[in-house]
Amino acid sequence: METAEAAPGIELITDRHDVLIGGRWVGSSGTDTFDVVDSWTERPVATVRAATVADVESAVAAARSAFDRGEWASRTYGERASVLDDIARRLESRMDEMVVCGMVEVGSPITISRRIQQGAVDLFRAVAAQARAFEPDGELVRADGGRSRIRREPTGVVAAIIPWNGPLATAAFKLAPALAAGCAVVLKSSPEAPLIPSILADVLADLTAERVLPEGLVSVLCAGREASEALVAHPEVDHVTFTGSTDVGRRIMAVASERIARVSLELGGKSAAVVLDDADLDVVAASLPMGGCGSSGQACIALTRILVSRRRHDELVEKLTAAFAALPMGDPSDPSVLLGPLAGGRHRARVESYIESAVQDGATVLVGGGRPAGLPHGYFVEATLLDNVRNDMRVAREEIFGPVVSIITYEDEDDAVAIANDSIYGLYGAVFTVDDEYGYEVAQRIRSGVVSVNAAIRDFTLPFGGYKQSGIGREGGRAGLEEFHEIKTVHFPVR
Repeated sequence: METAEAAPGIELITDRHDVLIGGRWVGSSGTDTFDVVDSWTERPVATVRAATVADVESAVAAARSAFDRGEWASRTYGERASVLDDIARRLESRMDEMVVCGMVEVGSPITISRRIQQGAVDLFRAVAAQARAFEPDGELVRADGGRSRIRREPTGVVAAIIPWNGPLATAAFKLAPALAAGCAVVLKSSPEAPLIPSILADVLADLTAERVLPEGLVSVLCAGREASEALVAHPEVDHVTFTGSTDVGRRIMAVASERIARVSLELGGKSAAVVLDDADLDVVAASLPMGGCGSSGQACIALTRILVSRRRHDELVEKLTAAFAALPMGDPSDPSVLLGPLAGGRHRARVESYIESAVQDGATVLVGGGRPAGLPHGYFVEATLLDNVRNDMRVAREEIFGPVVSIITYEDEDDAVAIANDSIYGLYGAVFTVDDEYGYEVAQRIRSGVVSVNAAIRDFTLPFGGYKQSGIGREGGRAGLEEFHEIKTVHFPVR
């Protein structure tokens, strides 16, 4: 195999020997580590300390003590918002380092990685703006003429568990509103992508040392299954918020249900783009290749089912085939590349198995279907467009997390909506039509938490979350901030 050159800036990545507990870098109670492998060179680039069950116990105890002292929750929303702005500023100063980490861990091309990390930093600022405008208390007059106050209070100690894809964005989705609400947080990162969370941990450690954040308030741990389950099951954790697969989400719900802990879940998707007969197919062809294959398909909101009528099928196939074939794939350090490698070899094998299954079930590969020629290293799978897919095929029902998109034909609009909704998921969707308002009418019929009309828009500063087995609760916007509040009603007597 040809030897790959490491990405420029790889020297910025360092080993992590300690764990962040209560805002301080400390030695772990264990000696195990996780290897971080560059998805482009397929070589290890760093090791990160694995947190133990004992480390989890210490982190939760620190968070419980910090929350119960009340110092952080007693600050105003504006004061806490200023700290979020400070986090954003400090993260931004390490942008080049985070961009390289995104290339290494997730395979994001440099241009895409920079956009992703900047968007995540901006989420901290967006939550800060929401917090400054947030009114936690309200008063009303009861039917008997007495007054009652409705008060929102922080949920308490939060276990925030994030996946390997988009680690900074998913951390921001949880950490920012939790801190804004006045909570204490134990953030658990994935062993596959611990580098960017470690940079975030550096920022939180500095803020704790400077007494901007109270000691004990935040911890960042990279942990495997045993320690992660101990975190979810911990009786002092009030609220578990998780982004990841639906299977793991089910397990978290089961464990948390033993003590009726609050749970917020952002889970999988199998999102459909409904192309109506009057749609401008040039708009469709400009939107859906990256709408389905952006981040090499390693995104829960990927539009992986394209629904088109039999009447317009051939025309759309022609345009999409050309558009998918033109997607530039290769070295993540090349600014012109849009698709990089997948995050790991095991994940690539899983994606390839879905393509093989689809062909066995009768699907036709129009574009891609294998590993790209001319790229002898890197965990690549070509952008793959499948035709003759039925909605009952495995490839159309299960979340693949790779650049694999299926074309499914429908008979009429009602059939299209039925196919779009025939899924255990309901996270994202799209409708294409010349009439935006009619697209809005169709969007109302699709059982998904977010739907775009004539586009594949991603704006995580607005409410984001799913129906059905795509999750519980919302992230982003005011709804995302409210997720970290309990509601208390206080009654006063009639006077």
